[in-house]
Amino acid sequence: MQFQNILVPVAAVAGVMAAYSSYGWPGVAIASGLLVMWLLLHFTRLMQVLKRAANRPIGYVDSAVMLNAKLRSGVSLLHVVAMTRALGALESVKDAQPEVFRWTDGTQSHVSCEFHNGKLRKWQLHRPAPSETAVPSSDATQAP
Repeated sequence: MQFQNILVPVAAVAGVMAAYSSYGWPGVAIASGLLVMWLLLHFTRLMQVLKRAANRPIGYVDSAVMLNAKLRSGVSLLHVVAMTRALGALESVKDAQPEVFRWTDGTQSHVSCEFHNGKLRKWQLHRPAPSETAVPSSDATQAP
């Protein structure tokens, strides 16, 4: 179990209790108002990220290489969705831990990310091998 799941509610209750002991019921009203504002800010951020992701294809990212460079261990799935502005394509069994999501760009490079309890644990960039026909020959482009 994560520390944050316990620490945030305990801190909220302790803050309301401290406000009551210091200022009485007006303190409880202010502390409760601050908690509601904090929750609304997080809800608004979540809705903005999902609104941006709704306008993109699932599993698409502009550049898989840039995504790979920006990722770091421990970031949340919401943070990765905010970076890519798209939901990842689920590669693992639904509701099973760890969850594996994939984001692919236009060059068919993709990043596979493994999340455990919503936090990024590891990721891997895969780039397709360049084809022989895609590379222009230097002899054919020069005139004698």
